Amino acid sequence: MLGQAPGAGRQRHVSGGGEARPRRGKGRLRVNEIFFSLQGESTYAGFPCAFIRLTGCDQRCRWCDTEYAFHAGRDLTVDEVLAAVDRFGTRLVEVTGGEPLLQPAVFPLVRRLRGRGYRVLVETGGSRDISGLDPGAVVVLDLKCPASGMSDRVRWENLAHLRRKDQVKFVVADRRDYEWAREVIRTHRLPAGCPVLFSPVHGELPPATLAAWILEDRLPARLQLQLHKLLWGAETRGV
Repeated sequence: MLGQAPGAGRQRHVSGGGEARPRRGKGRLRVNEIFFSLQGESTYAGFPCAFIRLTGCDQRCRWCDTEYAFHAGRDLTVDEVLAAVDRFGTRLVEVTGGEPLLQPAVFPLVRRLRGRGYRVLVETGGSRDISGLDPGAVVVLDLKCPASGMSDRVRWENLAHLRRKDQVKFVVADRRDYEWAREVIRTHRLPAGCPVLFSPVHGELPPATLAAWILEDRLPARLQLQLHKLLWGAETRGV
């Protein structure tokens, strides 16, 4: 179903359905939603983008804003997903979740998107192996800070697979999170050519506070806000 989302200029193809576990086959994906909006995060923020949100997640971050993607979804073939994305007429695509790397079919999906000439962003929560992704994809690696409750699940081996085009993201809820992320940057010598992004938890950490900490430490990181929440509100889905 292709239609107009609430708000000006946002289109969406909604694939959500009842609650079920993601299918783990190689040729099908459990898809929560497919929609067209502005990219709200990363160095691509502000560009028109098609989003493929896959169902299922192996983490339960305290501040998660996409809990609706834990279970609800519909089984689609890779061809059906590609057809839905093609209709939007954009060259930028993000594959997200949930945790997209839980589903084996995400790997051929990303390869086929790349083969069709799309610039593909894959946002992953950092607990799954990224080495099998198409090398042309842009990995946005979300390293979970302590306030998320999931920092013990970070797969540190993934840092060795990052390329200059990839991006590392920290979602920061408080000073402890900030200091943890700062230490990760120093210990692992980030950025190794790839951008480092700091996002304040919406409604918890004032962006100006995080900005002041970054400036005080001369940290080699980019402050990012969730543009879609500023434009359409924190509760609006399909953006």
